[in-house]
Amino acid sequence: MLETRSRLSEDDLRAVAALEASVVAHDGGRLKIEWGDLRNRSGDHVNDLLWTADGRVVGFVGFDSYDGRVVELVGMVDPAARGRGIGGALLDAAVGVCRRRGFAQALLIVPRGSAAGAHLARSRGAVLEHSEHALRLDVPPAPVAPDPRTVLRAAGPGDVPVLTGLLTDAFGSAPTHLEAGFATGRTLVVEHAGEPMGTVRLQREGDSGGIYGFAVTPRWQGRGIGRDVLRRVCAQLFDEGVASVRLEVAVGNDRALGLYTSLGFTPVQTEDYHDLPLT
Repeated sequence: MLETRSRLSEDDLRAVAALEASVVAHDGGRLKIEWGDLRNRSGDHVNDLLWTADGRVVGFVGFDSYDGRVVELVGMVDPAARGRGIGGALLDAAVGVCRRRGFAQALLIVPRGSAAGAHLARSRGAVLEHSEHALRLDVPPAPVAPDPRTVLRAAGPGDVPVLTGLLTDAFGSAPTHLEAGFATGRTLVVEHAGEPMGTVRLQREGDSGGIYGFAVTPRWQGRGIGRDVLRRVCAQLFDEGVASVRLEVAVGNDRALGLYTSLGFTPVQTEDYHDLPLT
């Protein structure tokens, strides 16, 4: 039976965590579930869908959007309950919610190894929009003396124009969710010799640390600054007690992938983002 939630109860959160553990144990890899967001839903809209059978949660779809325009969908079905149409019913319900909430784009995240997930996305007319490698670091990087000319400082709302310029230079498009990022993590401005030249956002979820929006403006790339910054923020997260640090990198960005793996990050899986039609 389909159930909708604007905010997850403690019982819901435990049920979703148990379902995630069951799916990962069966399929391997990981699911891109943003637990910080799940625990802090606004309650203003339907944000999560549950499928229950015999009093147990056997299916789930969660919604994550930072700008109100583009939403990412992550779903899962208990291995013992597959083949009953639950995944399709959840996805159809999720598309309906996206339409009612007025999203311009919905991206279904499917682990590369999930043939059933990819088939379900295609059956709903979805096309591959982009792919990302998910990586994890399980031990702190080897300590190296930091460059004293490079300073990391906390960003605030007054830094939005600077951050917008840095991220546009690095990624080719203007970000639309900077203010939301201040609420969900620690956004830092990277300055070298007094000049802003990069940014990174750190987030912690339980014993896992996350690195998001890591960018060095092209004019400053290739000078070892990014490596220095990445080593520092990873060491900081481990000092705060995390057991691992995770990040994602776009497939095809071999330069960034090489940097991350050289510092000890290892690939967990590749995730495909399928663009679901909403009209």
